Amino acid sequence: MAETYNGYCVKCKEKRDFEGEIKVSESGRRMAQGPCPVCSTKMNRILGKA
Repeated sequence: MAETYNGYCVKCKEKRDFEGEIKVSESGRRMAQGPCPVCSTKMNRILGKA
């Protein structure tokens, strides 16, 4: 189930909305991860601890 998040694309150097999945990092933080709609670079948005 992909939801829409707002994140910063490092390659485009702009904030964009992207569709991503929630994943848990090794440190226990939840993050949304998905591709940039313009350049397809992987984007991340840290949401908080799980």
